[in-house]
Amino acid sequence: MEPIVHTVFEPQTSTWQYVVADPATKTAVIIDPVLDFDPARNAVSTTSADGLLALTREKGYTVDRLLDTHVHADHLTAAKYLQDRLAKAGKRPEVGIGRRIGAVQERFAERYGIAKEEYGGAFDKLLDDDEIFHVGELEAKAVHLPGHTPDHMGYMIGKNIFCGDSLFNPDVGSARCDFPGGNAKDLYQTASRLFTLPPTYKIYTGHDYPPKTPRSEPQACSTVADQMEHNKHLKSGTPEAEFVAWRTERDAGLAEPRLIHQALQVNIRAGRLPGDGLLHVPVRVEGW
Repeated sequence: MEPIVHTVFEPQTSTWQYVVADPATKTAVIIDPVLDFDPARNAVSTTSADGLLALTREKGYTVDRLLDTHVHADHLTAAKYLQDRLAKAGKRPEVGIGRRIGAVQERFAERYGIAKEEYGGAFDKLLDDDEIFHVGELEAKAVHLPGHTPDHMGYMIGKNIFCGDSLFNPDVGSARCDFPGGNAKDLYQTASRLFTLPPTYKIYTGHDYPPKTPRSEPQACSTVADQMEHNKHLKSGTPEAEFVAWRTERDAGLAEPRLIHQALQVNIRAGRLPGDGLLHVPVRVEGW
C-alpha cells in the first residue's frame, strides 16, 4: 500500500512541506514544516504550521513523527511548535533528523555563541543511515543524502523519497554546496544514488523556484526517470568533474540566503526560539 502524500507549498521561502499518511491507520509524519518569519519586523508567526495542523485534524491523522531533512538555512523549522501543539492535543510526536546533526549544531553554536544546554537533546530521534522506521503499517527508511549539507537525510516512504534540498525539479537543477560541510562531489554521488531507484519512483523536493516558462506553478515532485533524463545540472551521463567545477564556480557567486542567520540559530534548536528572545546577526564591515 502506498502512502497518501499531501503537498503544501510555503511561498515566502518557496518551501515544500509534506504530510505523509498511512491510509490504513491514519498515522502520519510531517516533513520540513515552516515557521513563518518576517525579517522586516523580526516577527515569528505560525500561519503555515497552523495550516498543517488543520489539515491533520480534517483528515483525522495521528502525527507520530516530525522530520527535518537537514538544518535549513533559508527558513525556520516549525518542528517544536508543532510538537507542543500536538502534545496539548493528546500525543507528543518525536522530532527526528539525521544522526550527523551534532557536528552541525556545534559548528553553528560556536559561530553564534549558543550554549550547549540550549541545543543539546533538542531532537528526540537521531536517525542512522538506512534506518528503518514505520508510518503506521508502512515501512519507511532514512537515506543519507549529503552534498548540500553533511547532515542531509532523505526519507523513503513507499515508492516516494523526500529528498529535501538534494535535487530540485529537473528544470531547476541542483542545490548549492557552499555551506559548511557541503561538497559538490558528495552531491554528485547523492544524485547517482537517487538514480539507482526504479524509474517510476517519485522524488519530492524541498523547494521549487519555477521558471517563468514553460511552467509558472510550483511542482512538488518528479519521477526518477524525469530527473535522469532532464535535470539541467545532473542528468544521467553528466561527468562528475564537469558538474563539480560548474557547481563550485556557481556557488562562489551566490549571495547568502535571506534568513540564514535567523534560521540556523533556531534550527539547531529543532525550532525552539532562544529563551532571551534574541537572535544574533553578524555585521559585515566594508570600506571602513
